[in-house]
Amino acid sequence: MASLATYALALLILLFGLYFVIFGSWLILLGGSWYYTPCGLLLCISGIYLFRQSPTGAWSYLLAWALTIPWTIYEVGFNFWGWLPRLFGPTLLAVAVVACLPHLLRNQKEHYNA
Repeated sequence: MASLATYALALLILLFGLYFVIFGSWLILLGGSWYYTPCGLLLCISGIYLFRQSPTGAWSYLLAWALTIPWTIYEVGFNFWGWLPRLFGPTLLAVAVVACLPHLLRNQKEHYNA
């Protein structure tokens, strides 16, 4: 069951990553924020590693989430309502990623002990 949840999460993160890369690149061409394309690449990496049931996928997602915080501060300062749309969704996914982490670490331990 944990593997199925991790696969579903991996697919969701990978789709968000692809969306960010495609439309983030378009946004760069329009003179907008450079945040989305690199973040999307990191999300794609995360999704791929999560499909492989590797904890590297979780750590890379959490890195993307952590890097979203300084970007949010840069974009809107310390305005709570400005933070909400930028951090709410990624934080919900971060909770799901952290929930999958014990399963991923257990898989890694079994892989190296085999």
